[in-house]
Amino acid sequence: MASLSAWLWDERFWLPAGVTWADLRGSPGAPLPQASDLCLALPLAFGIFSVRLLFERFLAKPCAVCLGVQVSARKKAEPNAILEKVFTSITKSPDDERLRGLSKQLDLEERIIERWFRRRRNQEKASVLAKFCESMWRLVFYIGIFCYGIVFLWKTPWFWDTKHCWYNYPYQPLSTQVYWYYIAEVSFYWSLMFSQFTDIKRKDFLIMLVHHLVTVLLISFSYVTNMVRVGTLVLCLHDSSDSFLEAAKLANYAKYQKLCDVLFGFFAIIFIGTRLCIYPLWVLNTAMFESWEIIGPYPSWWVFNPMLLLLQVLHIMWSYLILRLTCRAVTRGKVDRDERSDSESGSEEEVPGKQHRILRRNGHVKE
Repeated sequence: MASLSAWLWDERFWLPAGVTWADLRGSPGAPLPQASDLCLALPLAFGIFSVRLLFERFLAKPCAVCLGVQVSARKKAEPNAILEKVFTSITKSPDDERLRGLSKQLDLEERIIERWFRRRRNQEKASVLAKFCESMWRLVFYIGIFCYGIVFLWKTPWFWDTKHCWYNYPYQPLSTQVYWYYIAEVSFYWSLMFSQFTDIKRKDFLIMLVHHLVTVLLISFSYVTNMVRVGTLVLCLHDSSDSFLEAAKLANYAKYQKLCDVLFGFFAIIFIGTRLCIYPLWVLNTAMFESWEIIGPYPSWWVFNPMLLLLQVLHIMWSYLILRLTCRAVTRGKVDRDERSDSESGSEEEVPGKQHRILRRNGHVKE
C-alpha cells in the first residue's frame, strides 16, 4: 500500500518541477488545498440527496399542486406472468413474429397484447409531477450556487484578468469562499451521480454519466493541484445557463407554453454563448496557453487540459441537440418537449392493432 500510495501521489506527476507536497501544506494564515479536504464531499453528497428528498416532498410538490401539476392517472397492465417475462427480457414492444406467437399462446388478440405492453412501459415512466419536483430542486441549487459564485468572483483579480490564475502558482492561498464553493459543487455532482440511477431515465443517460464523472474528476483534480482559480471560472460559467433550462422545464410541466418558449430561448442563447464562445476563448485559452507561458507544462498539465477539451466535446454535442430542438420549435411554434426526455405514448391506445403495426413499420408511430 505504501508503494501504491507513493506511485499515486508522485510529485513529479502532480506538481511543477521543484515543488513538493510539503511545500503545499500551507500555514494557518495562508492555507492551501489539501486532498483530504475532498473527503468531506461524499458525506455531504448523501446529505444533499436527503435534503433534496425533503425539498421535493414538502416544497416542490405543494408548488406543483398549486400550479395545477398533478400525477397523471395511468392504466396499469393486468398481471400476466408470460407477458411480464417477455417485457423484462426486451423492455419494448415485441416484433410481429413474436406478437403472433404470444397471441396464439395466450389466445388473445394482438392489439390487446400491444396495449398491455404500452401500459406496462408507461408504468416505468416517471410522472410529470416527479419531473417537476426534480427540476425545481435543480433550479434552486443552480440559482443559489451561481449567485454565490458570481458575488465573490466579481471581487477577484483572476475574474478580470485570467493570467492571475497562474501568477505565483501553485502557492496561491485558498480563501474560505473558494473552499466552500468547491466543496458544495463537488458534493452536488456526486449526489447527481448517485441519483441518476434513481431519477428519470433519459436518452443521454450515458452522456450525463460521463459528464458527471468528468466534472467530479475535473473539480477534484483542479483542487488537489491548486488550480482552483481557473476551476472557479469553469464552475461559474457552467452554472450560468442551467437555471434557465430548469425554469423552462417547470413552465412546460405547468403548461405555461409562452413562458417556456421565452425561458428556453434565453437558455439556448446563454448556453451556446458561454459553452461555445466564452469557454474556449476564456477558460481553454488560459488553461492551455497562458499557463504554458507563465508556468510551463508538466505531466498533470497534460491530463487536466484534455479533460477540459473533453468537456468541450460534450458542449458541442448538447449544442447540436439544443439547436435541433430550437429549429423544431420554430417550425411548430413551440418547444414541445425536452429533447433528452423519454417519450410517452398516450394516443396509441386508440390505434387498432393492424393499423398500428403498419404505422410503426413506416416510422409514423414512436414506440
